[in-house]
Amino acid sequence: MLLYAQTPARRNRQILADLTALLLIAAAVTFALAVHDAIMMLAEPGRKVESSGDSLAAALDDAGETASRVPLVGDLLKAPFRSAADAGSGIADAGQSMQDIVGQVAFLAALGLIVVPVAFVLLLWLPLRVRWIRRSATIRRLRDAPGAPTCSRCAPSPGRRASSPPSPPRRAASRTPGAAATGR
Repeated sequence: MLLYAQTPARRNRQILADLTALLLIAAAVTFALAVHDAIMMLAEPGRKVESSGDSLAAALDDAGETASRVPLVGDLLKAPFRSAADAGSGIADAGQSMQDIVGQVAFLAALGLIVVPVAFVLLLWLPLRVRWIRRSATIRRLRDAPGAPTCSRCAPSPGRRASSPPSPPRRAASRTPGAAATGR
C-alpha cells in the first residue's frame, strides 16, 4: 500500500496537503491551550478569596481559643469567634467554587477550540487521502494479479503521467450530416 503517488507533482501536492493538515491541527491545539491558560488567569481572584477566607477562619479560630481561656466568660466569648470562623470557611469555599467553575469553562473552551477545527480539517482532508490510498491499492492489486491483461495503453507512455487515466480512443472522422453531404 502506497501512501503517496509515484509522480513527483502529485506526491508533492499530497505531502503539502498532509503537512498543511498537521500544521492546522497543531495550530488549533496551541491556540486552544493558550486560551485555556488565559481563562485560567481568571481563577486568580478565586485563589485569593480562598486564601483570605482560610486565613480569616484560622485567625478567628485562634482568637476564639484565646478567648475561651478567660475565666467565667470564656465559653461565651468563644461562640461568636467560632461563628465568624465558620463564615471565613464559607468564604474560602466560595473562592474554591469560583476556581472550579473557571477551570471547567477553560476546559470546555479549549475542548471546543480543538475539536471543531480538527474535525473540520479531518472531514475535508482525511476522506480524500483514504480514497486515494484505497484506489491506489486496488489498482496495484488488479495490475499485479495473475492473469491480468497486459495492455500497452495501460502502461505509462513517455508523454503521459503514470497517475492519469488512459485517454479514450479517437474517432476517425466527424459524423455530422453537413460534413458527409459536402464530401469533406
